[in-house]
Amino acid sequence: MNQQPLRTTVIGSYPFPSWLEFASQHLTEFGADEIREMQEDAVTAAVHDQIEAGLDVITDGEQARFDFNLSFYGFLEGIDQHAPVLRRFGPPGHDQRGKHRVTGEIRAPRGLGAVEEYERLKRLASAGPTLKASVPGPYTLSGRLVPDAQYPDRYALTEALLPIVREELEALAEAGCEEITIDEPSMSCYAHREDPRRFVDIFNRTVEPLRDRCRVSTHLCFGNFKGRAVGLRRYAPMFPAFLDFHVEEIHLEMASREFAEIELIAEVAKVKDVAVGIVDVKSYYVEPPEEIAERVRLCLKHAPAERLSFAPDCGLSQTARWASKAKLTNMVEGVKLVRKELGIA
Repeated sequence: MNQQPLRTTVIGSYPFPSWLEFASQHLTEFGADEIREMQEDAVTAAVHDQIEAGLDVITDGEQARFDFNLSFYGFLEGIDQHAPVLRRFGPPGHDQRGKHRVTGEIRAPRGLGAVEEYERLKRLASAGPTLKASVPGPYTLSGRLVPDAQYPDRYALTEALLPIVREELEALAEAGCEEITIDEPSMSCYAHREDPRRFVDIFNRTVEPLRDRCRVSTHLCFGNFKGRAVGLRRYAPMFPAFLDFHVEEIHLEMASREFAEIELIAEVAKVKDVAVGIVDVKSYYVEPPEEIAERVRLCLKHAPAERLSFAPDCGLSQTARWASKAKLTNMVEGVKLVRKELGIA
């Protein structure tokens, strides 16, 4: 169970400072040392914002990744990174992201870069909050690759990526990372049309090296590219199968769905900790602390305090920094109001 009842945490990503957003679109104009310096400065800013908000658990904001899971493809051999884009203009949508063509055996001889990110976070973060790393799972990573003769479907691609992700997770544990989130939003987006038990098998084989070595969590959401969901926004198709994930904590997106299916957290809390998405990252309504406190009290009707954590619905990379800072600050203040009521330090 949680060491800190009603703890406050985040998923992984945080908005880029505006200058990093600009630079990420003009990387060829910068040298390698300049890019490393920008990434370090951006992580420093993200860590500062999270600590200032008062979070119990922080990440590096994924500032060194220029686009969530897309940055990981730069570590892969056997793919063509010049991905064709199906649509460039009009309303934001997931078809505005390209897919990579497979050109040979998929390998990652240099790893996926997560260990370097974690080492940077350890060096830049002050003592106090728990440090968490996040890594996309193999099924989600497979979604941007085009099947070929060697890997004829998405599951074949997933199996090729699985040992690569597993080795990265093992390396993180060896580096001393005490908490790791495996992001598999594609599993939650497609559980209504695929066999969820097959997803459980894939997930558990991926995280096997982490058993009894660190706190493992997973984030089940419905997509958030440019604030848009991509999957059927219902958890029912995932459960009870996903209760068999080998994790200590499952994160559920609730705020953007007006807390639909909130009763599900009672089932999760019987066997695992549950992190409730309590602020909406797709909305620029900044929830005041008193409203956050009401949402916490609602969750406490379904799950005990020692099983509950609170976080934004998803990563904050698609939310403006001013709103992200305000939402995190109010989230922490709202949770503190209930902690005080319950006599929790």
